[in-house]
Amino acid sequence: MSKIFILSPLSQFEVSSLIGLNAPILGNLTFTITNLSLYTIFILLIVLGLLLYGNNDSKLIPNKWSISLESLFASLNSMIREQIGTQSEIFLPFIFSLFFFILIGNLISNVPYSFAVTASGVVSLGLSFTIFIGVTILAFSIHGIKFFSFFIPAGTPLALVPLLVLIELVSYLARSVSLGVRLFANIVAGHTLLKILSTYLYKLFSGSLIVAVITLIPFLIFLALIGLEIAVSLIQAFVFTLLVCSYLRDAIELH
Repeated sequence: MSKIFILSPLSQFEVSSLIGLNAPILGNLTFTITNLSLYTIFILLIVLGLLLYGNNDSKLIPNKWSISLESLFASLNSMIREQIGTQSEIFLPFIFSLFFFILIGNLISNVPYSFAVTASGVVSLGLSFTIFIGVTILAFSIHGIKFFSFFIPAGTPLALVPLLVLIELVSYLARSVSLGVRLFANIVAGHTLLKILSTYLYKLFSGSLIVAVITLIPFLIFLALIGLEIAVSLIQAFVFTLLVCSYLRDAIELH
């Protein structure tokens, strides 16, 4: 139980084993449930629960959450249309699911002593690499060998082609890392800052009465930072999906 509800705020970035099972089959197969997998299941159940709660199939009058969900869906649909174009409907379910997974994961990580799923390099970089490979396969399936023209800007002098191809190739491959690192770094940095500030505030509140009263001023700033961190959770989910839409557009249109 102590590993499910983490005792140290910074331990929310550490993946630890909760249940392990060694089976003497297939070369001593090991099955392990970690806090990462457990919280990932929590996120999945929460997302499914929110979507089912907002379902209007059996309701004549939609509830407030259903209206909010439809507004969010319309906003994402509009963003995808602007970024991808006419083929946006194909990618809408994927983008919608990706946005909700990252958003709920970010928001859960703001709960004290919970596990930060999106602050795990395995999750953020895993999503980044998987999306990068999928986008590359999509580009190859649409354009074939013409895909390599993506690395040669139009009007490039022949003498500069090798250099520009190398630069464009490195820039393209960097997408597989930058997408996940951006999410990972922002969540870790914000949570670490809150951990440091909360530690100092706790020590100040534990002092004399006068110091505790004076500490109310920085405590208000700390509350504002918590609100900012919640806003960052939403912004990072939006930025991640926006960049994925941009990569999909590049794969479809090669520009």
